[in-house]
Parts: sequence; structure tokens; C-alpha cells
Amino acid sequence: MFFVLSKTNTIGNQFLAELRDAETQQDRLRFRRNQERIGEILAYEISKKLKYITREVQTPLGTAIVEVPATQPVIGTILRAGLPFHQGLLNVFDKASSAFITAYRKVRKNGDFIINIDHIATPNLDGKIFILCDTMLATGQSMVQVCKELMAMYSIKELHIAAVIASTVGIEHVKANLPKAHIWVGAIDEEMTSKAYIVPGLGDAGDLAYGEKV
Repeated sequence: MFFVLSKTNTIGNQFLAELRDAETQQDRLRFRRNQERIGEILAYEISKKLKYITREVQTPLGTAIVEVPATQPVIGTILRAGLPFHQGLLNVFDKASSAFITAYRKVRKNGDFIINIDHIATPNLDGKIFILCDTMLATGQSMVQVCKELMAMYSIKELHIAAVIASTVGIEHVKANLPKAHIWVGAIDEEMTSKAYIVPGLGDAGDLAYGEKV
């Protein structure tokens, strides 16, 4: 499954436009909320692919038969930029457990970088549907490395990758290294800078959401 929100005309495109807009970005609360909104929309789309069971619900006037998800996913995010996006997914899958991963780019003297994973805090993922979300899917290296680390530790039943903005390079890297993963993104951009920032992208999502880091 490969879903791109911007390929359809929905209100989601308004939220993406505000996330990208340099002037609107100055409102940190709105920037975080728009990430949440994209997370909520993608969570709704993901929910269409889950398995459902029939449940009887007693109302004040009778019994209603409804279809509800058979299980809740586990939602993971890479700190820190992905926190608002993660919250959006969690707003929809409100009974889901969460996983948090600390990973960052360690830049070498020649300008290349490697991904360092410092810490993983996760529930047991054996037999679980796992959604790993991050605001930006640039090179895809962080997503792939984190997923491979978790798949080495647990027998994950179904893997989903979610991002607000992705690059074509990042998408191809995920497809090549995680061929069974379902991919859900807000939009895809074609270019990246020499420092692996997506163009036009939206800038540094972590700094825009929480302030500049030293």
C-alpha cells in the first residue's frame, strides 16, 4: 500500500500548505496542530486497511451492531520533530500503545553522516501492527535503520511508515529495504540539498515546532 494525501483534493492540502508557508510557520502552535491534523487524516486512511470485528452496543433504545477494529496498532516516533505528528495518529487510534526512539544524524568530517540510535522505549511488538511516523522522510535512512532494529528484536505482524513530507529518494530507499512496509505520506518532493534537506520541504520541523536547538 502506497498512499499520498496530496494526490487528492481534500482539506488536507490546506494543512500541508500552512505547514510549508514560511509566514504561517511563525505560529508554533499552528505548526504543531497542522502536523497533528495530517496525522489524524493519515490515521483515518490507515484505519481502512485494518481488520474489523462485529460488536453489539447497547443504546438507550436498543442494540446497535457496529464494526470496530479487531486490534489497536502500536505507534512509534523518532524524537523530537515527529511528536506532534505522532499525537495526531494517537488522537485517532486513542487506545494505541506508543514507542519512542532517539535517533540522530552524526555528521562526519567529509560531510557524510550516519544514523545513531541512542535509545528505544517500546512495548512488546510481537504480532503487532506497528506504525513508525516521522515528520520528514528525507534519505529514509533513519526510518529503515529503526525498523530493522525493531524487526530484529520483535516479530512485527504488519509495518506501516508514515511521514508528512517525503523525498523521492527516501521513498525509494524505504521500498528497497522494507519491501513489505505500507507507506503513507502527506506529499512527496523531488529534490534534496547536499545536506539531505527536502526541497521545497518545509524547513527544520523540530526547530519550527519547539524552537532552535544548540
